[in-house]
Formats: sequence, structure tokens, C-alpha cells
Amino acid sequence: MKRVAPGSQSEQVGRLFIAGILVVFAPHLPFGNYLIYPFMILGTWFHEMGHGLTALALGHQFERLLIFPDGSGVAESLSPADIPPWQRAMIAAGGPLGPSVMGMALMLASARARLWRPALLALAAIVMLSTLIWVRTLTGWIVLPAIAALLALLAWRGKPGLVRFMLQFLGMLAGLSMFLSWDYLFTENAVIGGQLMLSDTGAIEASLLLPHWVWALLLVGSAMLMIGGSLKYALRGVRGRLPRR
Repeated sequence: MKRVAPGSQSEQVGRLFIAGILVVFAPHLPFGNYLIYPFMILGTWFHEMGHGLTALALGHQFERLLIFPDGSGVAESLSPADIPPWQRAMIAAGGPLGPSVMGMALMLASARARLWRPALLALAAIVMLSTLIWVRTLTGWIVLPAIAALLALLAWRGKPGLVRFMLQFLGMLAGLSMFLSWDYLFTENAVIGGQLMLSDTGAIEASLLLPHWVWALLLVGSAMLMIGGSLKYALRGVRGRLPRR
């Protein structure tokens, strides 16, 4: 039986695969929800920031971000009542697609050795700044700064191989966050924070017609292309000189 060489592409793929399996199936294990809780909150943050930043990009106001103890969340934006339907649809789609865009960026950064630590530090800074500016719940105030601190510490003191793995793992986690809420994606309505409201695909359906499950399939396909393509590129090999430490 052929052994996997340390640091090889096969080893990287294996580590990412195992980490992804643990995140997906941990909720079904005893105390599994507690083990992946920070990752669940981070996945919610990826999703809700996608909504909020899409609203900002379209010229609207990103009011606040709410993350609840059960891992659900809401991004509240302020828009005129008469905005075009396509803009409402884009804001709704920004939630599911935002994590994939972020995941793709992290994956691509992992392919350039000189970007490993700066990319991880940038993510830590974005998490911290977003908490100060938009987050308005106790869960977010406690968990997100802790995540930002750990990411910054890892970028500062972590070994290069670990920093690269974390970039790829977080990139994969961002992409997987859509699939971890699979039932939500294919549901027209959902209970969030104790209130019944349209799901993201339900909101797109209300704006652009076509059934919500059609939009869910299109979002899933787009996410798979982004994450799959960037992961394939990142695993081809490291570009540039390896950083010291």
C-alpha cells in the first residue's frame, strides 16, 4: 500500500476531507454541537454579512446583524419601498452566495505563500470590525471576538503549514455553510429568532418569480463552481517562496 508523502497534495486533500466530514456530522454526535459551535456561528456570520454587504454595494444601508444562540441570524438593511425587484433578489441571494465568495477568496489566497498570514489577519480584522459596527446580540459579541483573536494569534504565531491549512479549511467551511442549512435553502418560509419569515430563496421567488427550489438549485450550482474551482487551483501547489517560521 502506497504511503501518503508528508505535505503532499494527497495529504492536504485528506486533511480537508476529514475536517469537512467532522463539521458536517459532528451535530449528530454526543456533544457535537458544542464542539462545532464556533464554526456554526462563523458560518452564520459569513451568510449574514453576505446579505448586509450586498445591500451596501447596491447603495442601501446595512443596519445591524443579529446572531442568535441557536446559530440562526438576521441581517437587517434599510431600503426604499420602491427598489427594483432585482435588487431585492440580489440582497436575498447575497446570503447564500456571500460565504462562497469569501471561501473562494480564502482558497485562492492559500495558493500564494506570501498571502497566508495577511489573509488570515485580514479575516480576523473583518470579523472584529463587523462586530463593532453591526453586531447587536450577546452571542455575536462573545463568540465573534474570540474567533477573531484566535485567527490573529494563529496568523502571528502559527506554523506556515497550519496557517495554509486554516485558510483552506475556513474557505471550505464558508462554502459548506450553504449545505449545512440545506433544508433552509429549499424552504419557502423559516422561523428565525422566533419569527416566521421568507427564506432567502422564498424572497427571490417573491421578487423574480420561478419556484424557490429553482433558485436554490442555481445557488447550489454557483457555490459548487466557485468552491470547487478555487480548491482545485489552491491544491495544485504553492506559488512563491515559503514564509519562514
